[in-house]
Amino acid sequence: MHTTLIEPAELAERTDRPDWTVLDCRFDLARPQWGEQAYAAGHIPHALYAHLDRDLSGPITSHSGRHPLPDISSLAATLGRWGIDASVQVIAYDQGNGAYAARLWWLLRWLGHPAVAVLNGGFAAWQQQSLPVSTQTDARQARQFVPHAADSEVISTAALAEWVRAGELARGARTLVDARGADRFAGQNETLDSIAGHVPGAHNHPFARNLDAQGHFLPPEELRARWLGTLAGRSPSQVVSMCGSGVTACHNLLALEVAGLRGARLYAGSWSEWIRDASRPVEPPSTSDNA
Repeated sequence: MHTTLIEPAELAERTDRPDWTVLDCRFDLARPQWGEQAYAAGHIPHALYAHLDRDLSGPITSHSGRHPLPDISSLAATLGRWGIDASVQVIAYDQGNGAYAARLWWLLRWLGHPAVAVLNGGFAAWQQQSLPVSTQTDARQARQFVPHAADSEVISTAALAEWVRAGELARGARTLVDARGADRFAGQNETLDSIAGHVPGAHNHPFARNLDAQGHFLPPEELRARWLGTLAGRSPSQVVSMCGSGVTACHNLLALEVAGLRGARLYAGSWSEWIRDASRPVEPPSTSDNA
């Protein structure tokens, strides 16, 4: 069973197995249809397409972030339609760095399906090794996916707000780690959300720090060293991962798993949900807070 990463050559030997499902998660936040178009132009043989907004997220509401978690029963029905049940190994890939594939990885783990891994280096690595590409969309026999959601793996905005109010982040009782780039974390160059900054007491570990120059995950020992530096003696079981909308936060959770630092959880709403309520504190203070 593959539970974290798989290399292209190893996947290439198994793409036609009926007990393996490969899911193409390529996506572009600025061009939501790009990934599906790229899939149609060429994908790993027998792969199916998983759309971030349509398949891997729920509807946006006035209180949610940009990519709320999907309804469990709806997601289970989608997974079953893709031919996934408890006996199936799932492999997710995206255009390269795993930022979107990791979302699917986490969702399946959340629903109690450990047999899921991300293709290291994504479709770019697949192409670099001149492995087969197909434009055919295969039909898969539907299976029954039975979810066993672990509610404890998800932290709500209400819980996080209470931790901030009680000073638990400030004194290190909880560790909130933000996967966004350092500039957005610092409240600079914000292009996606209406308010810039971060949750007070959060630490920054950009998901790009998990990768080498080619977009592959770093070796486990190097990931572990980098993450131990971020944790600074704190237990990984006290870590909550967030980002802009709960997507690249999953990349950090995957990296922690590869590094052997288990037990971290996800703040699924992330920054885009946190800022829905103007009463929640922001660091650095927004212009309106300074007025």
